Amino acid sequence: MRKMEFKMERQGLLQVGDKITVTEGVLPSNYYYTIDPSLAMSGNFPFRERMLAREGVVLAIEEKPSGYYVLAGFEE
Repeated sequence: MRKMEFKMERQGLLQVGDKITVTEGVLPSNYYYTIDPSLAMSGNFPFRERMLAREGVVLAIEEKPSGYYVLAGFEE
């Protein structure tokens, strides 16, 4: 299982156990992922770390000083 962290701006948009889908975005040298419909966003990943799965499950939500972070798991 691949685990990825996403930044969520507001509390309560997702709950642990929620099934999610992600959309892939492309930059000149990286990919990034957004939990639909624009609930949270990942950091940038180099091309060699591209994610193949598009559906996953929320494993944990953590509040940090810089915001809320969603840990999601994907079967690849």
